[in-house]
Amino acid sequence: MDRRKFIQKSAFASAGFSITSRIPDLKQTTTLQTTNTLKVALIGCRNMGFGVLQHHLSNPGVICAALCDVDDTVLNERAAEVLKKFNQTPKLYKDFRKVLEQKDIDAVIVGTPDHWHCLITVYALQAGKHVYVEKPMANTIEECNIMVKAGKYYNKQVVQIGQQQRSGPIFQKTIELLRNGTAGKLRKINIWANFEYGAGSQIVPDEPVPPGIDFDMWLGPAPSRSFNRSRFHGNWRHFWDYGGGLVSDWGVHLLDIGLWAGGLDAPPAKALVYGANTFHEARSRETFDSMSVIYPYKDFMIHYDVTGGVQRGPAPWDMPYGLAIIGDYATITVDRNKMKVYPEWDGQAKKARAADYSFNEGQESHGDHVKNFLASIREDAKPACPPETGRAAALHVHIPNIAARTGEPVLMWDDANNRFTNSEAANKLIKPVYREPWTLPKI
Repeated sequence: MDRRKFIQKSAFASAGFSITSRIPDLKQTTTLQTTNTLKVALIGCRNMGFGVLQHHLSNPGVICAALCDVDDTVLNERAAEVLKKFNQTPKLYKDFRKVLEQKDIDAVIVGTPDHWHCLITVYALQAGKHVYVEKPMANTIEECNIMVKAGKYYNKQVVQIGQQQRSGPIFQKTIELLRNGTAGKLRKINIWANFEYGAGSQIVPDEPVPPGIDFDMWLGPAPSRSFNRSRFHGNWRHFWDYGGGLVSDWGVHLLDIGLWAGGLDAPPAKALVYGANTFHEARSRETFDSMSVIYPYKDFMIHYDVTGGVQRGPAPWDMPYGLAIIGDYATITVDRNKMKVYPEWDGQAKKARAADYSFNEGQESHGDHVKNFLASIREDAKPACPPETGRAAALHVHIPNIAARTGEPVLMWDDANNRFTNSEAANKLIKPVYREPWTLPKI
């Protein structure tokens, strides 16, 4: 399908977006090509997206050309910060489609709630932009599929999923040890994430939309509903229309490392799941505050466990989140700050099966991930976390969430046919239903 026909069939038309006159040609000459300057735009400015933008602007030759947010207060505060910290004055928008009309923008950072990731990423690729999109890459399985297809179709543009631990030295060192045989044969990977915010926010009544907020645009393709602060800034991730709760929010990060450790690059074929809300008081949420998942593989297994409302991890590690990678020779524990090897004892040889080792040079790795994104653009190279990698991690959290929502203790996934083989109720949750005038992109 040629590009013009593809765009004309896209959801741009139904969203009232003028395609033929406003979308830049993919062959346009960008500022990057002429001056080695990269102009970036941020869509969704309140929290993580703005942090990622600052990492972009900390690199030479990167300019903030535009900021976009549905909340005037957030938009103006972030614009003031960009001016103060970087002496730059980006254009300001409340409608992301206007950002994509700006022809000099080379790359877009998508820092919106999860339910917007797919649409904005595909639109940005159609407009000839590179994309850095926060994790999880999308809010449903089908949206993940679409983003992978779009990344392949627009293969001249770079798409980086914000699973920044892939670029972190501490996790790279962990994988190096595993590949060198330090832990011996892999047996099991225990993964956990316990955070207070996972219990959900306090219940509050609905209210009128505050001044300066375009709530209809914030909802976008999600169902129409009244405004409630417990479903808005930061709290949206506890509701299925916008996110997947603590299971999804931290799961894609930690499970991504588990998949990397196990040499896996695909969704699970099987998941054994129990999810529930066990917090001692009612909270504003639909997602589960507690879940335990087992992913069985050929010769090892992954166990993922989350508990919202507490902030301590399992003994003896005493880490609120992390991985314990268990092999015949040693167990390796790791989080974003530290990594340690715990050797097994060989009773016959009367010696440890591995050497004691610890690595405490962990650091916040968003900056490294951004540098990788910028280098991939400038060098026309594959990024650290392309859509295929993001999809594998995302489906490892979407599948157990679907299992718990449908009450299925076991789900069997047929990736080749994009369906569950043992639950029609689960199959109904693969693909989202978009609210008009938005439509699900087709590749």
